Amino acid sequence: MTALVRAEWTKLFTTRVWIGLLAGACVMAGGFAALLTGLAGQEGGPPPVGSPDYEALALAVAANAVVFALILGIIGMTQEFRHRTATPTFLTTPRRGRVVVAKLVAYALAAVPFALAAVAVTVAVVVVYAGARGAAPSLTGENAEVLLSAGLAIVVYAVIGVGLGALLRNQVGAIVGALVYLYVVEPLLSAFSATAAVYKWLPGGALEAMTTTFRGPQAIAPDLLERWQGGLLLLGYGLVAALVGTLLSVRRDVV
Repeated sequence: MTALVRAEWTKLFTTRVWIGLLAGACVMAGGFAALLTGLAGQEGGPPPVGSPDYEALALAVAANAVVFALILGIIGMTQEFRHRTATPTFLTTPRRGRVVVAKLVAYALAAVPFALAAVAVTVAVVVVYAGARGAAPSLTGENAEVLLSAGLAIVVYAVIGVGLGALLRNQVGAIVGALVYLYVVEPLLSAFSATAAVYKWLPGGALEAMTTTFRGPQAIAPDLLERWQGGLLLLGYGLVAALVGTLLSVRRDVV
């Protein structure tokens, strides 16, 4: 298993894809942190700098990097089919379940530096920018829990990505489908009162429960799970995706 995990890392780090995804994660996290801090305290905007709501919301934007971890996991699995290397991979290791498990482990660990980088950039932007506005946030207590939850969510989304890639196998279809779900389907479900109750049981609702419950004065605010419940639910999504992906990879023919 160790050799398989190392082989996955070799595949990953001999390409430049991970560099682009890591840069995108840092830019998104830092950009949203700067935008939110700049708008903080304005009428109809985020809570004012220095308030607990602002600090939780600002630090939670590190979780926006989950989309890049998701894509990382999808690419890690689907590249075998996109570049037609699945056949030699599975011939080298006939027990396909071991290959998928190795990918899950490898990309979960690879997502750790993604999480650390996104959290670090978010903290740097918020501390410097909010400090310049007179109220740098504390990084202890509740705020530390938000940062830890955001980092954990990034790692879990990488696991979900591997499972989704094993499920769909088509790289472009999996990435496009994931983006449509994240940025179209879930926001629509959370925006209407008729479907808002369902939102808390979805990955986005679990992620929001893990990080912050602030939704803004104009949004419909569905009940969310407790932070630990959101974490368990999101982890459950990751494990289910991994299990289903593993079972399908074992049973399907390689094409």
